[in-house]
Amino acid sequence: MQIQDLPYPDPGVPDARSGPRFLWWLGRNQLGGQFTSLAWGLLHFVAVSAQPFCVGFAIEAVVDRSGTRLALTGGVMALCGAATAIGDTFLHRAAVTNWITAAARVQQLLARKASQLGSALTRRVAAGEVVAVSTGDVEKIGWFVEAVSRFTAAALTVLLVCVGLVVYQPALGLVVAVGLPVLALAVLPLLPPATRRADFQREKAGRATELASDTVAGLRVLRGIGGEELFLDRYRSASQEVRHAAVRSARMWSLISAIQVLLPGLLLITVVCYGVHLAREGRITVGELVTVYSSVMVLAYPLRHFEEIAMAYSFSRPSAKRAARVLSLERVTDIGGSRPADAPRGDLYDPATGLLAPAARLTAVVCGDPDAAGELAERLGGHPPQESPSVLLGGVPLNELPLDSARASVLVQDKDPVLLSGSLRDLLDVPASGAVDAGAALAAAQCADVLDALVQGSFEADDPMDARITERGRSLSGGQRQRLALARSLYTDPEVLVLDEPTSAVDSHTEARIAEGLRELRAGRTTVVFTSSPLLLDRADRVVLVHEGEAVAVGGHRELLRSEPRYRAVVTRETDEEAAPDHALKDEEASLSGVLKDREDNRLAEIERKEIDREGIEREEIEETA
Repeated sequence: MQIQDLPYPDPGVPDARSGPRFLWWLGRNQLGGQFTSLAWGLLHFVAVSAQPFCVGFAIEAVVDRSGTRLALTGGVMALCGAATAIGDTFLHRAAVTNWITAAARVQQLLARKASQLGSALTRRVAAGEVVAVSTGDVEKIGWFVEAVSRFTAAALTVLLVCVGLVVYQPALGLVVAVGLPVLALAVLPLLPPATRRADFQREKAGRATELASDTVAGLRVLRGIGGEELFLDRYRSASQEVRHAAVRSARMWSLISAIQVLLPGLLLITVVCYGVHLAREGRITVGELVTVYSSVMVLAYPLRHFEEIAMAYSFSRPSAKRAARVLSLERVTDIGGSRPADAPRGDLYDPATGLLAPAARLTAVVCGDPDAAGELAERLGGHPPQESPSVLLGGVPLNELPLDSARASVLVQDKDPVLLSGSLRDLLDVPASGAVDAGAALAAAQCADVLDALVQGSFEADDPMDARITERGRSLSGGQRQRLALARSLYTDPEVLVLDEPTSAVDSHTEARIAEGLRELRAGRTTVVFTSSPLLLDRADRVVLVHEGEAVAVGGHRELLRSEPRYRAVVTRETDEEAAPDHALKDEEASLSGVLKDREDNRLAEIERKEIDREGIEREEIEETA
């Protein structure tokens, strides 16, 4: 895989059981690049290590006054120089390619996992940790994958040079052959504490990154309550902890580097002293002494890769562990599905709550618990947070459809939609049916003032579609971001659109116009709106009250407002204390009405009794007269 061929058509299925297993999986999937880098590395290191032998042969040729051997040695040295340059050039190219392609593979895996999990990802892993994994951790993982081939080439070169020195000059060669493994293994006892300190540093850095990410995301709210200084102090404290951990880690690595310099120096002194002694005794020539001395000097270069591979592994292991933890997360439902990728049509029904959203109707759902409403909205879109009965669309379980088909059929916009940085044209560059024009979607979402604000903020953009949107739309107000997100959802024009509190940050006049625009633009499409706004509820074809995880009432807004106390309590935000005086007053009015009614009945009865008595007296008088 070359850099120009990225991205991968399929990054593969990673072994995410642990960090080392994930690193091993990455290495196995880049064997071609590893062998290429190994080949160029061997050419480079062997050519560098061959220079001392050429120098020794040249000295012996001068001592023997052999011009032919000197010329031949010069030609060999020229070839070694050319091989060194070519090998170094292509080794660097192959190593960087391995680094970038490994990092790109990890980024693709993380992006695919985030796409599969959706909003469930940030509920199971902190957002700051996801950011840390997809940025700094990816680079460290790529560094280790790239360093493996160079370390292997360096180790093989050291082995070849040791064998060559033993054959060339056994007396000094044995000293070098025994001393080099000691140099390579001398730092092993220091690696565990160095690794622990590096892990601790990465943990502190990850927590600081998470705190910074959360603080920036909530900066507007923090300023509103005057809490930015408090969180700034927290981040300052976390940053100082990272600094102290980095200093402690650097001290250990500086000690390892010092040992890597000290021990080769001691070996070099030993070789020189012993070599001079042998030369005095006539057991070796001056050329052989120079060759061995130069070889030990040159071997310090490949030996540095032993330290690098130790550092790369120590820093990449916690990064790989975090990446594996994210990649090991699985959806509650299978993304492949067991049905053909056909988009179903019909009513949307949730067996868990009994919620029914008829096809081609605007259904409003009232739920007193915002968290429960968010979970229900995700379940309607085929993203259940836990095991639960599958939502049915036209009688077809969404869990049995492939994930792409389910998402194409049902689009869920949560209460905190995200606007990515870029132009407005980029924002609306989403898969859409083509039946809804971008202008119509923006008009239905009442985005006229938002477009004016974007144009004013982008001095080089005359067309609002080319206006720049900052990261997460931070330059816009909450209501403006909400309306742009609604326009994007309307422009997509899915078969079923689920909106969770789409107008919670806009004023009532704008909300009324949005309600009308939403009803008109979504005519003939199934729309479910989670809201407690009377303006939206009054324009819905059907209103459903969900209480304690069950659909308990269905009807029109005005009808439920009169007949359902639980609905009225949510919509009017009437508390028990506020409702108690009203109920007491109604009871008092009913009691008073009963008393008055009794008094009126008694009065009528008294009048009727008196009338009867009067008629009886008149009859008696008539009879006496007769």
